[in-house]
Amino acid sequence: MRNVYLFVIAGLLLFSCKEEPKRTDYVINGTAKGVYNGVRVHLKSIDEKGKEQPVATKMVVNEQFSFEGKVESPGLFNITVNSVPGKLPIMIENSEINVAIDKSNILNSTITGSKSQSSFENYQKGYKAIEKESLPTKMAMRNAARQQDVAKQDSLSKRLLQLENSVTEYTIDAIEENKDNFFSLFLIRLELNNPKMDIEKYMEAFNNLSDEIKTSHDGVVIKLKLEKLHESFLKTANLEIGKVAPNFEAPTPEGTMASLKDLKGKVTIIDFWAAWCGPCRRENPNVVKVYNKYHNQGLEIIGVSLDGARTQKDPKKLWIEAIEKDNLTWTHVSNLQYFNDPVAQLYNITSIPATYILDEEGKIVAKNLRGRALELKVEALLK
Repeated sequence: MRNVYLFVIAGLLLFSCKEEPKRTDYVINGTAKGVYNGVRVHLKSIDEKGKEQPVATKMVVNEQFSFEGKVESPGLFNITVNSVPGKLPIMIENSEINVAIDKSNILNSTITGSKSQSSFENYQKGYKAIEKESLPTKMAMRNAARQQDVAKQDSLSKRLLQLENSVTEYTIDAIEENKDNFFSLFLIRLELNNPKMDIEKYMEAFNNLSDEIKTSHDGVVIKLKLEKLHESFLKTANLEIGKVAPNFEAPTPEGTMASLKDLKGKVTIIDFWAAWCGPCRRENPNVVKVYNKYHNQGLEIIGVSLDGARTQKDPKKLWIEAIEKDNLTWTHVSNLQYFNDPVAQLYNITSIPATYILDEEGKIVAKNLRGRALELKVEALLK
């Protein structure tokens, strides 16, 4: 008999220690004190570009409402109440979540039961502090642009870059602190559409996440996107501002070879254009004006033509005619291979006109400046 009791107790212990299965759905239990019956409450998802998509609408009954559903992984949603101004951001995960709406200020509503929500709220506090510091600098930058104060713009752009780096470091630290939290995956997903994303840091942060998160449905999708972005990054890594411009060599109209390193200017402009390119031809008078004004002070230009389009019967002839007609008296090169030109591919050129501005050490200091902006930049560099 004693053995039977021991067997039963052991069985009960085994059952009580069994891990509770993870939820595969979410339930939002909402209270809305002071909100009348029949007022509608809306739940909307937010995609990577910040656009809202309706998910569900419920009515308040006896100051209560509820939503149910499933998410692949935690994501950012908004809750709105028809009679209450504003939106309530909420991180939804597959769990039981409690929301108490504050009708006087929806942002003061309380949310409990979501691990991702707690991480989101903590992250937002630090992020808003950095944003608050950025606002005066951004306003000063706009004023400097209106006044065409290039020196001040350069100084402010450096400060903005520091603040952007602060946001990146802050976000990476948040991901590192939440390696087993799907909120980290959410932060990485948000960054995917940022053209200034530090892909190498985010790749490393993703790889440091727990296996559960990396192998989840969204984890696999995000990994593929990161790998694609990293592949593109490697193609343009040498073209960032501050890098030494890659050297190239190509034929001149006379058939000789000329290279970037042959030019010894205090400032050098690499100008990608073509005879068939209307915007390029309209911009050429501005480039001629800048060249004629500053060439004797040390400005050099090398024009790289992307002529060679299928519609051109004699691209070399059209190229030479355009040079003469537009009075482009600087160095010119082209392989006459359209956008397949090796120099265009080396510089990741996908549209023209396009320019790279280099300092006397051959470092890239600016890109794609035109008209007055180009002249002011050249003037500032020569001074």
